[in-house]
Amino acid sequence: MQIFDSLDISASGLSAQRRKLTAISSNIANVDTTRTDEGGPYKRRRVVMLESPQLAKFSNMLADQQNRLDLTSNGHLPEPGTDADQLSVGAGVITQEVREEPTKPRLVYDPNHPDAREDGYVVYPDINVVTEMVDLIASSRAYEANVTAMTAAKDMTNKALSI
Repeated sequence: MQIFDSLDISASGLSAQRRKLTAISSNIANVDTTRTDEGGPYKRRRVVMLESPQLAKFSNMLADQQNRLDLTSNGHLPEPGTDADQLSVGAGVITQEVREEPTKPRLVYDPNHPDAREDGYVVYPDINVVTEMVDLIASSRAYEANVTAMTAAKDMTNKALSI
């Protein structure tokens, strides 16, 4: 694994956690939303993440840098077709989708509410603020861990360059 691969992995983690934080904040903000454009109460959103391993050739990655390679010796590059020519790059996490949870809404008796049904019940989304806050804390800690990993990779690169 190259040092830049670790930066790519951390960057994909940052992006995925940002999407998760956005979905959680939307859930918290709409905990009392009884009317949406689609009709009915707001539906809780959840981010689905998947591992994103990809296999690419190192020589293909360097094709964009051909001018710089022409100035160096090719003796340090692996021969085409060898195992060293194949590196795992682009691994990380991707956000597959932001899915609406199929949960039953909660009914609250409030006949004075403008969205009350004929029987006096108001249909609210079934969002538990405590659960959302726990998810928010976990996601923010994962975001911080990715920032820490990126900082460590940057520091290692700086130290390697100063040798």
